[in-house]
Amino acid sequence: MSALKKLASQTAVYGLSQIVGRFVNYLLVPLHTALFATSEYGVNTLMYSYVTFFNVLLTYGMETAFFRFSTKHERPEDVYATGLRSLLMSSSLFVVLFSLFASPVASLIRLPQHPEYVIYFTLIIALDAISALPFAYLRHHNKPLRFALIKNINIFTNILLNLYFLLLCPYVHQHHQVLLPFFDGSVNVGMIFISNLVASSITIPLLIPEFKAMIPGKFDVLLWRQMLAYALPLMVVGFAGMINETLDRTIIAYFYATPEEGLAANGIYGANYKLSILMTLFIQAFRYAAEPFFFSHAKTDDKRTVYAQVMDYFVLVCLGLFLGVTLYIDVCKYFLDGNYWEGLHVVPVLLIANMFLGIYYNLSVWYKLSDQTNKGAMISLIGAGITIAANFILVPMMGYTGAAWATLICYVSMTLICYFMGLKYYPIPYHTIKLMGYIILALMIYAAAVLLKENTASLTTQFMLNGLLLFLFAGVVFMVERRNK
Repeated sequence: MSALKKLASQTAVYGLSQIVGRFVNYLLVPLHTALFATSEYGVNTLMYSYVTFFNVLLTYGMETAFFRFSTKHERPEDVYATGLRSLLMSSSLFVVLFSLFASPVASLIRLPQHPEYVIYFTLIIALDAISALPFAYLRHHNKPLRFALIKNINIFTNILLNLYFLLLCPYVHQHHQVLLPFFDGSVNVGMIFISNLVASSITIPLLIPEFKAMIPGKFDVLLWRQMLAYALPLMVVGFAGMINETLDRTIIAYFYATPEEGLAANGIYGANYKLSILMTLFIQAFRYAAEPFFFSHAKTDDKRTVYAQVMDYFVLVCLGLFLGVTLYIDVCKYFLDGNYWEGLHVVPVLLIANMFLGIYYNLSVWYKLSDQTNKGAMISLIGAGITIAANFILVPMMGYTGAAWATLICYVSMTLICYFMGLKYYPIPYHTIKLMGYIILALMIYAAAVLLKENTASLTTQFMLNGLLLFLFAGVVFMVERRNK
């Protein structure tokens, strides 16, 4: 139980930092959706969907390789130095190549008039890749507070610059005919990207102590090859995972009659995707804490029992978040401008889809601990194939709604495949029947809330009834868990 408390406390620290910082960052969504038309916001959604692909490509599994080899190599400082120098070299090459070919790349993604966007994001992606291993170093050495501080400086810098470019500068220009520094008099989504670039740039000097930590180590070619052999299948896992997570936002625009209509649909879908922010934040915070936890706990006698208990608590938190957002969607929707509300129906689907993604992350511990990352790559490739097929079938039929269902189909499929393969190669005594019961109960409560909404005129009455439904779910969970202790 002490191990679980440690995991919970570190998840809380990572989570609090992420939730506070990113939730404040999330408050920019109402500003962005109010300032920009759906098609222009669609450009923002499109560019950030490409970022996730290249973040995986440029880190190529080195974070997990660092965790794995640091626990079993006789010179962990060489592991860190080798991994970080590798990332520095590959990121530098990436910046040179994409800067030289910015215009062709911009034309390829149907933004030929904005090659500068490609350059902005080339630098953002490279800076984030370079900082990935120093952040992993902080996680490995159990320094969540420093990790959280630097992450939040990045986030709040980005927020303040957004407010500067999108609110302060236009206000001063309109009312006082003065152009503040770095403002040319026009408001466009490029200002969002510049804000991000500056924030990513500031992160690097803040991590100087972690960069200096590689000096005592040496670049070991043999070790580097071993790390790559372990990490590259994880890159395939991550890259396929990004296909699963973001392919929908890169191809939606291509299935509509005109580019303008496609970007508008992408903007609506991307904005509503952000209503699942609490689920996403929890899963991300959990991953920050869980990955080093799983590796450090791998040699204990009760590890499999602990992993099963972690899954129980994880699923319960996810279901609570699902019900909290969906039962009070009429409150959550005000984070978006009214022009985006037509996409609210995809939010429940995306929340459940992300919950299954989190379950998959929990299940994937078996191939990481048994050094069978090639099997993880295989599962992710299957998932990517399902994602591609489902999107190409469903999006032409249902528009961006089909993209949401494709995401759910993919993550459920990957979860099932990973679960049954884990039973064979690294069995963990998960409480599968109980967890399935909780998921079914949550879906039944959501269905009941939808029926009550259709037959309840008063919003106050509806919220009170939904509160009773939440209390019912919590009561059932309390009784079952109490009985199982």
